[in-house]
Order: sequence, then structure tokens, then C-alpha cells
Amino acid sequence: MTLSFFDQFMSPVFLGVPLIAIALILPCIIFPTPTTRWLNNRLIAVQGWFINQSTSQLFLPLNPGGHKWALMFMSLMLFLISLNMLGLLPYTFTPTTQLSLNMGLAVPLWLATVIIGMRNQPTITLGHLLPEGTPTLLIPVLIVIETISFLIRPLALGVRLTANLTAGHLLIQLIATAAFVLLPLMPTVALLTAALLFLLTLLEVAVSMIQAYVFVLLLNLYLQENV
Repeated sequence: MTLSFFDQFMSPVFLGVPLIAIALILPCIIFPTPTTRWLNNRLIAVQGWFINQSTSQLFLPLNPGGHKWALMFMSLMLFLISLNMLGLLPYTFTPTTQLSLNMGLAVPLWLATVIIGMRNQPTITLGHLLPEGTPTLLIPVLIVIETISFLIRPLALGVRLTANLTAGHLLIQLIATAAFVLLPLMPTVALLTAALLFLLTLLEVAVSMIQAYVFVLLLNLYLQENV
């Protein structure tokens, strides 16, 4: 019974083809393409408003040199939101519950911000490893601690996204199983459990959007330190 709860996180394979590849292509298909018309439909208008608002909030603290990352970060956020929402549909698979995928997104982008910082301002970038005013005796210890915390950033990015989505999906499946088992025994309790499941699903929709935003926001903060 315990293993069946975790079967939903296994990457499905059909005729030897991993279906995670199809899931990764799906966000490119479902989002509408803006047209050259002056007036678009409501869906494209809402999409454009959401992108403009999110971009202005994310890149407000950055200097103009970091604004060139806007297209990449906004595309990444919409991509993650789509993949997170995908797992809330019945009989689907959530690719972002795979730590390998999240680390594949986190490590290269974090490393790119570090390389930019080392190329443009190496003194300031290395200065983050040693806070100003540190006593002489604590300098070796603090350098080791700051280096570990610096290198653990991409791991924290990937694990945070994986853990939050995995916990939410497991909780939904546990409550859904409890409601199904209690229905013939205690219908009233089963209905209350189903109502709780509905509220939890709404919460998971919010978590899917928030986690994608937090992922991009942390990358934006790392970029802010190095630009």
C-alpha cells in the first residue's frame, strides 16, 4: 500500500518512449501565441498582463544590465507553472517531482549567474564569502561555512521545488484514499473529507504557482548579487 502512493512519481514509459519528454513539450503547445493585431482575445490579454506584472516585480531591484535575463526567467516561470499544474489533472504525471529535472534547471542557471559575477566583478563576488568586519580568528571558519552555503544553493532550489510538490501530491492521494474508504462506512465523514480534499486541491494550485515564482525569484536574487 505504501509503495502504491509513490507510483505516481515514477516516470511513465510507453513502447520504450519516456512520456516525460511529451510532458516537457506540452507547455509550448497550450500557451496561446500572441498575434500582430491591435486587439487580441481575452486569454492573450490576461497572459500579457500577467507577464508584464511579474516581470516588473521580479526585475525592479536589478540594474539595466540584468534585464536581459527577463525573457529567460519569465519563460522558465511559465514553464514551471505549466508542469506543476499538469500533475493536478487526473491520470497525469508531474515532471517537476523529479529531482533530476529540477537540478538540471537549477544548476546551469545558478552557475551562469556565478560565472557572470566572476567575469564582471570578481572582487565583489568573492567578497560574499567573507562578511566585512569578521574577526581574524573566525576568518577560516567563516570562509568554509560561506563556501558550503554558496555551493548548496542549487541543491536547495531543486530540493525545495521537488519536496513541496511531492508532499502536496502525497497528501492529496492520502485524503482521497481516506474519503473513498470511509464512503461506505461513514458517509458524513467521507463528505467532510471530500470537502477537505477540494480545499486542499485549491491550495495545491496556489502552491504550484508560488513554487514556480519562488524558484525564479531566488535565481533573480542570485543574479542580483553578481550583476
